[in-house]
Amino acid sequence: MHHFRRDGWAVRACLSAPGNSLCGMANAAKVEVEPLHTDYSPRRPLDLAITIGPLSRGRADPTFRREPDGFWRTVPTPGGGATLHLSQRGDVVRATAWGPGAEWAIAAVPELLGEGDEYGDFDVSANPFLHDAMHRNPGLRLLRSGLVLEAMLAAILEQKVTSVEARRSWSYLVRRHGEPAPGPAPEGMRVFPAASVWRLVPSWEWHRAGVDSSRSRAAIAAASVASGLERTLALGRGGPEVQAKLRTVPGVGVWTAAETSQRAHGDADSVSVGDYHLPAVVGWALIGKPVDDDGMLELLAPWAGQRQRVMRLIGASGFRKPRFGPRMTIQDHRRH
Repeated sequence: MHHFRRDGWAVRACLSAPGNSLCGMANAAKVEVEPLHTDYSPRRPLDLAITIGPLSRGRADPTFRREPDGFWRTVPTPGGGATLHLSQRGDVVRATAWGPGAEWAIAAVPELLGEGDEYGDFDVSANPFLHDAMHRNPGLRLLRSGLVLEAMLAAILEQKVTSVEARRSWSYLVRRHGEPAPGPAPEGMRVFPAASVWRLVPSWEWHRAGVDSSRSRAAIAAASVASGLERTLALGRGGPEVQAKLRTVPGVGVWTAAETSQRAHGDADSVSVGDYHLPAVVGWALIGKPVDDDGMLELLAPWAGQRQRVMRLIGASGFRKPRFGPRMTIQDHRRH
């Protein structure tokens, strides 16, 4: 066992490698099947389910699964695919990873679970709704997956369509073109395909997935500059420069860039302007009536720098806006 500390978090890891007597390894054949373990003890309260929830793309998502024993997620790391299992007991999260990308996946666990998510003097005491939501959800953290292409491609598939349609497209494409999840992952789980695979998805496959030509072109464009997208992580946890670079991809506008940076970079301030539902949700939650995009931004202005955190608090509260009026009008997010 190796014991060490990094930025205030404790790790215990068993590295599975040929000849590593610490792990009892006898031969290289075990390297691909033996997992790597980590016990992560965050410095602040952590609600695992709420924190990683934004990574789920519905019950049929082949990259994310919630089971009685915890959460399963596949991770497309630079070193290859990995399967990551997360379970929480008290203040400790047990992480186990399998596959060629296991070491990368384990190293990414702290940021995935909100390490580095600082909110300083964030104060919601003047708003009773947010104050109550903050009080009841002290374990909410903003995740940072470190996987820009994965987040962007999922967001591109959500442009102009309902969440049901987008999730169906996501599930079809990942199942068809992703590799089976390493290790003992639940049946049907797949690893998000590499950029080189996305670039070669034929037109008829996009059509079968229910993805129109504008979205498929944007997805291929993103895959074509994948290495450049990943380099935006070096710019920090979002911000104007990150947003500008993400939007250089043809077909990626304000909404798609925001959805990407929220998950990949851990951006605490990005707002998904152009979303069909969000302005009304924010309006009803904060002032008891619906607003448009401009009204939403005005309401969020007091928390500039932490506007995404406010959005997450509203979501974590379980609040739902009143149900009346038309259910959906398709909107092209790329125009915003």
